[in-house]
Amino acid sequence: MSQVDVELEAVVKRFGTFTAVDGIDLAIQRGQFVTLLGPSGCGKTTTLRMIGGFELPDSGRILVAGEPVAADRGAARPTRMVFQNYALFPHMTVAQNVAFGLRMQKVGKADIETRVQRIVALLGLEAHIAKFPRQMSGGQQQRVALARALVTQPRVLLLDEPLGALDLKMRKHMQNELKKLQRDVGITFVYVTHDQEEAMNLSDTIVVMDHGRIVQQGPAVEIYQNPATAYVADFIGEANLLAGTCCGGDGATAVAASALGPLRGLLPAAHRPAPGDPVLLSIRPEHVVVGTDAAALDFNHAGVLTETAYLGGTSRLTVTAAGIAVRADVSGHAMPAPGTTVTFGWAATDMRVLQHDDRFTTTGETTP
Repeated sequence: MSQVDVELEAVVKRFGTFTAVDGIDLAIQRGQFVTLLGPSGCGKTTTLRMIGGFELPDSGRILVAGEPVAADRGAARPTRMVFQNYALFPHMTVAQNVAFGLRMQKVGKADIETRVQRIVALLGLEAHIAKFPRQMSGGQQQRVALARALVTQPRVLLLDEPLGALDLKMRKHMQNELKKLQRDVGITFVYVTHDQEEAMNLSDTIVVMDHGRIVQQGPAVEIYQNPATAYVADFIGEANLLAGTCCGGDGATAVAASALGPLRGLLPAAHRPAPGDPVLLSIRPEHVVVGTDAAALDFNHAGVLTETAYLGGTSRLTVTAAGIAVRADVSGHAMPAPGTTVTFGWAATDMRVLQHDDRFTTTGETTP
């Protein structure tokens, strides 16, 4: 049997003249928690809806469990969807909501009762089984929606920003519950969100999308530490993005001229700039060292501390040099006063040399 639960091959989806999904290829391994991540309009929800059969592709192939399904509507696929608004039936109890899909499949009454009791227990809903949705909290309703989807034993569970309506504390709690649930049931989860922290916390694999295309996929740590593009560096976490011009390289690293002087960094596998090419140099704020320790690093420069912000466990410093504002996240409570001249720097192994992207300025902010 195939170890790939979901395959997309050159899938395209258009709405009128707008191309929502632009020829993507994706293979999702069985039992993985995969998140489609990106801002509004990147194509992530359309991709999820095509996997579930709520939208049909204009071209390309979709396979679930090795079988082509592109022409099949949702009910005919071994997938189930959990929506952001839960879509529970308000006139049904928890037990009736959870059993609904089984009744539609004409499962026997005794089997329905057994399976409903099992999934309700797994999700900790035993005390609420006779309640109506209006009598339950958002987190409890979320668990009911999950139970209703899982009780039909789908091959793949699709989740469309299911935690978006919850407050921050409940959202973090439900993230932990989702991770545990996915391990317990062992099926493939395909999750959609625009929240990069949520994606990093939940996922075995993150698929980053931009303008209908997949720009990078892999484990959270790989994407965070080795972004393939300036878009990924800026969207996943935070990054200082500095404009530069490539001066040369050795295949693994490149040197670029910048307003701060020559800077060396690591190259993504697919980016090999030629001398004279414009580039963006990415450095995470937590990799910027401020103070006397910076003098021993590959790059260091004098600058003026222009802003400080206490963030709890760390402080965010902004240091300006040669007209460039560099953000640094540092530990400790004794910070120099704004206006102080300081030394800042970083290791070359923490800098990435990325393809130039006109959407980003040298402060890492997206242009309108």
